[in-house]
Amino acid sequence: MSSKTKTSADTVIERDGYAEITLSRPRQVNGMDTAVLRMREPTVEDMERYQDDKGTDAQREVRMIANLCEIAPDDVRKMPLRDYARLQAGVALFTT
Repeated sequence: MSSKTKTSADTVIERDGYAEITLSRPRQVNGMDTAVLRMREPTVEDMERYQDDKGTDAQREVRMIANLCEIAPDDVRKMPLRDYARLQAGVALFTT
């Protein structure tokens, strides 16, 4: 029995001003089980804040993604890499 690997096209959907990101399975986010996150479109202010932020590139990116999804940075840090990659793909929708 084979399983189908979902692509970013299956898991990240661009809407008007935001992206819907389907996680690999429901996760505890803001204290609730969540299967889909909504990421707002980044603004120039978000970019400036990211560039002025302290820490490593990874730490800054985690905080930016958390801000765009309106979730705690620790919720992002606890996600498996496959879900983090989906969140990165959400950011890429608006920056490429």
